[in-house]
Amino acid sequence: MNRHGFCSVWLRWVAFLGLLVPLVLAGCSSGEEDKKADSGGKADQQKAAEDSESSEAATIVLTSTAFAEGQPVPPRHTADGEDLSPPLSWSAVPEGTKELALICDDPDAPVGTWVHWVIYGIPADAKGLPEGVARDERPAQPAGAVQGKNSWSDGENIGYRGPDPPKGGPHRYFFKLYALDVALPDEGAKTKEELLEAMTGHVIGEGQLMGMYQR
Repeated sequence: MNRHGFCSVWLRWVAFLGLLVPLVLAGCSSGEEDKKADSGGKADQQKAAEDSESSEAATIVLTSTAFAEGQPVPPRHTADGEDLSPPLSWSAVPEGTKELALICDDPDAPVGTWVHWVIYGIPADAKGLPEGVARDERPAQPAGAVQGKNSWSDGENIGYRGPDPPKGGPHRYFFKLYALDVALPDEGAKTKEELLEAMTGHVIGEGQLMGMYQR
């Protein structure tokens, strides 16, 4: 092959490779995008499933004679007063409820969400909780209920402990009631996290009441 023939063949190979490389790169890029799209799709599906489960839960009406939604919690129910649990009432509990559970926490605490009350095993036909539920693991009222652990570590970490925030801006205290389609086994004083795990997949109704408090 003479020099001109060799150059001609070489130029054709260069041109061919020039076309091939972009195609290979495009294929790789497309594959990565497909993987990302698939990963993102799975995340979206998981979030949609969680949203769907939450949206399917019936709405329970939760109220208190001590304070209205978004209003201050009276000192009587805080560490500045008698520190009694507030009276709570509810309605519109869905059919099929086997028991009720309640959690009260403060997401505005400087160390992270602070748990004030955990109680489960509340009878399905109960219409509320009386003021001043005793700080016992198994209080007399409501009968059958089991109280869990709050965030205190001073030996008084069973039952209700009221708002006790540092001086500064207002804190929000969320009382959250859950209707369950199963009766949870009595496993003693649970933490908030343990109760939430035990309730997973069994919540058929939810109610919420939020009160404020500041010093």
